[in-house]
Amino acid sequence: MELKKVLSGIEDLKAKGNLDIDVDKIECDSKKITKGDMFVAIKGYDNDGHEYIDEAIENGAKVVVVEKGCNFSKEKLTDDITVLVCPNTRELLAIASCNFYKNPSKKFNLIGITGTKGKTTTAFMLKAILEKHGQKVGIIGTIANYIGDEKISESSRTTPESLELQQMLAKMAEEKVDTVIMEVSSQSLKLSRVDGCDFDIGVFTNFSKDHISKKEHTDMDDYYNSKVKLFTMCKTAYINADDFYVAKLKNKDLSCEIKTFGIDNSADLIAKDLTVTNTTSDFKVKIDGKNERIKVTIPRKI
Repeated sequence: MELKKVLSGIEDLKAKGNLDIDVDKIECDSKKITKGDMFVAIKGYDNDGHEYIDEAIENGAKVVVVEKGCNFSKEKLTDDITVLVCPNTRELLAIASCNFYKNPSKKFNLIGITGTKGKTTTAFMLKAILEKHGQKVGIIGTIANYIGDEKISESSRTTPESLELQQMLAKMAEEKVDTVIMEVSSQSLKLSRVDGCDFDIGVFTNFSKDHISKKEHTDMDDYYNSKVKLFTMCKTAYINADDFYVAKLKNKDLSCEIKTFGIDNSADLIAKDLTVTNTTSDFKVKIDGKNERIKVTIPRKI
């Protein structure tokens, strides 16, 4: 793909070198670089991709993307290497990956689920409901990644890095999936892994103290605000009316439509007559005054 197309919509870029070139693929792992690739240096908690720029160039990278203010060796940066400097390479990687894989999330319905607990359960409940109505469904989440009942890959984290995520969404688009359900972790939102995704629906299951550490979230405000980011990216939000912190989302100035679900409080969707076992959940859902019984089997990770 033409480099200019890969960089479409990305602002505050400074460039040195030729922009009228093609990029064979994008990588953020220097070991995976081959001739003609674009290497995006990501500064992580334990490793800094800027330390591997020389290796990426030796392996064939002809475009190198670095983050403003980061130190790196310029020894291999010859005149035939295009260098791009941006404020945040994680954000650039996400948008560039969307562009490279032709924005696959625009080709189906995309549902994002966030919350401290219940993401996986909710994802498989929604999958069962949609499949009952004849849809082909993809799932990206903690247990594994699926198209229908076919496992397409194992999961190393709840939400993949942006490059891997767009590759996966592109595969699902090729397979003519109707809806993709994605577990969206607070960390993935904070680290821009889902930037550029076209979410139709965002779901907020619940919120409680968790993931507070140097490598995750500095405090509860950071944790909460990271989750809220999903609802700046979706068209419609479904939020838990029974969770005090989640319900506060209604008071935020968001552009999405907000609908509620719950058991104890008044909501747009209300669950009644619940029966829960180790492997199944059985209940009625009241929607617009009508009841529909739903039974869902939840896979377990062994």
